[in-house]
Amino acid sequence: MSFPPARRKPRIGLVAGGLGAYWPQFPTLLPQLQESSRYVSQRFSEMDAEVTDVGFISDAQEGAAAAEQLRRADCDLIVLFLTTYLTASMVLPIAQRANSPVLVIDLQPTEKMDHASFGTGEWLAYCGQCPVPEVGNVFRRAGIPFRSVSGWLRQESAWARIEQWISAAHVRAALRHARHGLMGHLYPGMLDVSTDLTLLPSTFGSHVEVLEFDDLRARVEKVTDDEVAERMALAREVFTLDASVQDEDFAWGARVSVGLDRLVDDFELDSLAYYHRGLDGEQHERLGAGMILGASLLTARGIPATGEFELRTTVAQLASQVIGAGGSFCEIQALNFEDDVVEMGHDGPAHLSVSARDPLLRGLGVYHGKRGWGVSVEFDVQHGPVTLLGLGQDADGGLSFIASEGTSVPGPLLEIGNTTTRIDFGRDPGEWVDDWSATGVGHHWSLSVGHRAGTYRAAASLLGIDYREV
Repeated sequence: MSFPPARRKPRIGLVAGGLGAYWPQFPTLLPQLQESSRYVSQRFSEMDAEVTDVGFISDAQEGAAAAEQLRRADCDLIVLFLTTYLTASMVLPIAQRANSPVLVIDLQPTEKMDHASFGTGEWLAYCGQCPVPEVGNVFRRAGIPFRSVSGWLRQESAWARIEQWISAAHVRAALRHARHGLMGHLYPGMLDVSTDLTLLPSTFGSHVEVLEFDDLRARVEKVTDDEVAERMALAREVFTLDASVQDEDFAWGARVSVGLDRLVDDFELDSLAYYHRGLDGEQHERLGAGMILGASLLTARGIPATGEFELRTTVAQLASQVIGAGGSFCEIQALNFEDDVVEMGHDGPAHLSVSARDPLLRGLGVYHGKRGWGVSVEFDVQHGPVTLLGLGQDADGGLSFIASEGTSVPGPLLEIGNTTTRIDFGRDPGEWVDDWSATGVGHHWSLSVGHRAGTYRAAASLLGIDYREV
């Protein structure tokens, strides 16, 4: 099997600063603040990101020079470390000229001052919070989104909030540079799935590659019998095969899987959304029916591959995947008012790495509401905290992240080749459905592991789109 292309790590710009007028007045202050700055820089160097540290600024001229360096670095997020009081004129050019979202952090040296021994110079090392409202005011007046994390230098809860913004930068980096494949045509009548293809490049900077099923057909035709046997052997390692799986369908799914890998490699895709209706067993219908095995293997490797032409949901799945939360394709299946759970999932591709058990391959004679047959994936998402992430589109065309946190719980599941999960949202399931549907989410979304709403909220902020939570 091939592997997904190496995605660009998020680029983080880092600059620390304080008011230079203090340095001659309090000779020990600057060295203390620079030591704090080195600690912050070290923490950032340990994160999974490319960090451009432009050092310490003391006046507006140095701030302008830092802005130019950060502009050239093409950052996904710029972090301004306010070590003591500084003027907004020192940092506004950075936010204006670097063309990147900005996070302000102010981390005083310890939990509290020693009031009995501190003088003015010692106090000023704890004064990073002082300019935060000033910067917030000026950013708002300049039309710049304001974000901040306040705390103390070694406060792990503050660093957890900072790292949440770094995770959000992973999403921004992935979506800015993603190449999304769109193959086939819209499932007839699914108006909520329809997406303006120009909207993804204009909102995120990503690319949509429009593909034909013939692009897949030509590659599947070149797959050898040895490659099919190798892929079937891999599938036997990954899946438990149900007795309902027909050898002919299994071999065909393996052949299509190898062809899908080549398609993804040739077009350098980060995601793939597809659908083809077909008729009377013709070749394109057979391709569509053979997609699920290969699409699930692709999704498990970090390249979401989703049926029903669901471009927006593959974007949501990619966002889930790059923060390590999986991301399986799902919709509402039923409500259980006795256990107060919502059952959700889908027939088709699934993110195998978040399964609660060995995923099962089940043979199907028919998919619900779709022409086709073959093998499908069946499992339950890992039990514990989960978060839904959908990508909505509004009347004005604007995109939004829509999220809801719940808990995946054990219980009876249908055995029909679906990726069914029982989710407890801590409330009446019917009321949850009403509120979820009112967000404009559409009827598919990504199901990710862990409580991730805070990260998705931060990612929406960095991407410049709306965020809604149920």
